[in-house]
Amino acid sequence: MIARISLFLLALAAPAAAEDWSAMTGDEIKGALSGVTLKYARASQSFSKDGSTEYVAGRASYGQWEVRGDQYCSVWPPSDHWTCYDMMQKPGHLRFIGASGAITDGTINTP
Repeated sequence: MIARISLFLLALAAPAAAEDWSAMTGDEIKGALSGVTLKYARASQSFSKDGSTEYVAGRASYGQWEVRGDQYCSVWPPSDHWTCYDMMQKPGHLRFIGASGAITDGTINTP
């Protein structure tokens, strides 16, 4: 009986965890990323207020970022193709969602 109750409570907690994420507006995206560094599973990325970005995964690569509507968009030279992502947030974390549905989660690096 206790095992059934535990499984029931665990099942109730799972949807609540998913609901912790909230969609971001363009203004929220700009405010959340400007001057911030995110830590990913195997990399980090800094977002300057001037629109430049540095992605480090072993070695650094440099690009540009901006907000278009309610999406984060970036370009990584030598390509001139901008790619845009929907974004979600929860305290201390940001989520990028690509057009294919691929998800990348970052943790806000606080000094």
